[in-house]
Amino acid sequence: MQISVNLRQQIAKMCCKSNAMWKPLTSSSGQQQQQQQQHPVVPTGNTQCHGQAQRHNCNRNNKIQQHFLGRICALVFFVMIALNQMDTAAAGLREGLSGILESCANEGEEVQIQGIQNSKCFKCTCQNGFVKCDKSCPSIDDCYLLDSKSNDTCCRKCKGCIYRGVPYASGAEWSDPDEPCKTYKCIASVVTETTQKCYSQCDDNQLTAPRPGECCPTCQGCKINGQTVAEGQEVVASIDDRCLVCQCGGNKLSCAKKTCPILQCPKTKQKQLPNECCPRCTEQREFVVVKGKCIFNNKLYYDKTQFTPDRCTNCTCLNGTSICQRATCPILECAPEFQEEDGCCPRCIVAEVRSECTAQGVTYMNNETWDMGPCRSCRCIGGNIRCSEVRCPQVKCRPNEELKVPPGECCPKCLETAGTCTVFGDPHFKTFDGKFFSFQGSCKYLLAADCYGRNFSIRLTNDGRGTRRSSWPKTVTLKLGGLRINLGQKLRVKVNGTRVTLPYADYSSSSEIGHGHNVSIERLAEGGIMLRTELGLSIEWDGNNFLQVSVPAKYKRQLCGLCGNYNGSGRDDLTSRNGHSHSDDEVWHFANSWKVGGTKSCSRLRDNIVVQPTCNKRKPNFYCRPLRISEVFGNCDSRLNPKNYIDSCRMDVCECPTGSCHCDSFAAYAHECRRLGVQLPDWRAATNCPMGSWRRNATDANYRGNSFYGDPSLLKGGGGAGGAYKARRRKQQQHELQLQHQRRQQNELQENEYIKKHVPNKFLRPRAPARTPPPIH
Repeated sequence: MQISVNLRQQIAKMCCKSNAMWKPLTSSSGQQQQQQQQHPVVPTGNTQCHGQAQRHNCNRNNKIQQHFLGRICALVFFVMIALNQMDTAAAGLREGLSGILESCANEGEEVQIQGIQNSKCFKCTCQNGFVKCDKSCPSIDDCYLLDSKSNDTCCRKCKGCIYRGVPYASGAEWSDPDEPCKTYKCIASVVTETTQKCYSQCDDNQLTAPRPGECCPTCQGCKINGQTVAEGQEVVASIDDRCLVCQCGGNKLSCAKKTCPILQCPKTKQKQLPNECCPRCTEQREFVVVKGKCIFNNKLYYDKTQFTPDRCTNCTCLNGTSICQRATCPILECAPEFQEEDGCCPRCIVAEVRSECTAQGVTYMNNETWDMGPCRSCRCIGGNIRCSEVRCPQVKCRPNEELKVPPGECCPKCLETAGTCTVFGDPHFKTFDGKFFSFQGSCKYLLAADCYGRNFSIRLTNDGRGTRRSSWPKTVTLKLGGLRINLGQKLRVKVNGTRVTLPYADYSSSSEIGHGHNVSIERLAEGGIMLRTELGLSIEWDGNNFLQVSVPAKYKRQLCGLCGNYNGSGRDDLTSRNGHSHSDDEVWHFANSWKVGGTKSCSRLRDNIVVQPTCNKRKPNFYCRPLRISEVFGNCDSRLNPKNYIDSCRMDVCECPTGSCHCDSFAAYAHECRRLGVQLPDWRAATNCPMGSWRRNATDANYRGNSFYGDPSLLKGGGGAGGAYKARRRKQQQHELQLQHQRRQQNELQENEYIKKHVPNKFLRPRAPARTPPPIH
């Protein structure tokens, strides 16, 4: 619902016909009298009164009329407020972006979106294959008085202030140059004026007098209660008085206490969090702009009107801004249990002064300090325990970061997540930087290695499994110093050529007993095995064809191989061994530059380089359909784009020796969804893809009748009976065979031309000479 500007003006004009319209909103009878003096009441109507009795009746009627109109206008004012709040809520719904999620390829990069209204207000990046857009605006969650919405701005703003003719944004804080201890803060058109009080814990010989423009003296060295305060960090000097704050700057510690800013909202609309000094408003409102007047706690005050929100605060309306004065309460050295209220501020009750303190059964002498962890330290002062606590700033992490507390530190930090490289299916690769590509070479390749420190290398051996064009991961080999670990099919594990049973651990640091590296290998509950090393490197292997390598962020820009260089950009991940960057059409050049092991490691004499798999489109549509159904994978498609996994599935089912190759793409997609925190249902039961599918061969019968795969007639193109149908079907099959033969011949010609033009001779294995001797003449 919206209320037009014209309607608002008409209502305001109608109400302003009575000069007593705002009487019910003033705070005291004295103010009402003052406003009546400034704006004399003019009787409405044309009735003329003569005589004492008539004048008495007319005055009584006028008062009733004015009172009635005043109540009506007050009611209209609050109706306008309510309509504006509904308008604001509706506008909030319209501000977000809606529509279909757009796919993207360059993970982590900023995406420019055309055709979006106010596109400059949004920052869009590629996250998990989707374009995600956020509106980077300051928080207005605790702003009770929002500024009017403007079409030329991106963000809703909290109403600012005007003080001595200078505009200030809400949240701004400043001090008087002539009186640096006098501070001002603007919150939602209210300026709070107060005088801060200084505090210090150091001895007089360590105190430095304040410089010009500063209020409080500083202590040499940023330490409080024996705990070091980092540069620019804030510390609450006493957890019993969280408004007493110390800050480190230039290796000097300055401590002061300020009063809380006056809030627009009523007490009933305020909340105070346990670890904060001041309360906050719990609602947002947009009020009708009344020029030259102040809105405070849902009441309207005329310019230069004085009012008292509470007994400790005095305010004056000046040019639409409420200027309020409130005294800062003194800093008390006694514990809260020895305090009592004394007017506006508490005071200490006279108590016995002791020379020791007891905390958690330990006795501490006066001025003795101790730590209560990385965030809190305490001091014994006159028998009272005063503890300081580090104030942690709010941080927002980027998509490739996670919020964690480093060991031994107090505040959480945004740390880069581990880089992951995934290999699955026939095989498809997702690099450390999120680049997807497919490569069906059947040899041994360098998957990932520390090309600078040379701490480790991982090699991948592919197997063609008797096919002409496809291949699957067969074994994974980790070289770590003098240690060589081989992860093979069916979860077989070898360490330096000797087969071991799981779980396996080598924590010996002596080369005489162990291998000098901390390594552990264990089975996972969901199937597969996990290899972990002391370097932070880990390898997950399912014993069939799924492989995921994780490396800590310290290896960024140090890696090479098929998994890319891990530099934060997927655009240059197809960089060959000689440093040349290749396009998506040159994946074979890139991948073969990382070939290792010679021709003996290849399962095919020659790989069909440029030939794409050809098969009936109905077959991939049938087998890959579950990836398009949200409920199968717990609506993960709103977090992770399944497009790359669908494309991988369609490629795999075209030349599948087991009949269950589509399950590889399902497992890879489910694994990534689980890593993103999605709660998955039993997708394996829903899709008839049990764990260890390499143990058996599957046929179409295993998936017929499953509603997630759809109509099984898609596999054969429909059913029917009769000679006419069989003849049409036989003719169609002959035509398809002819087309396949033509495509095969065309692919072979393309392959031979491509090999002659692009492939170096050293990559080609020469054919064996014919064994039939030449004829004798």
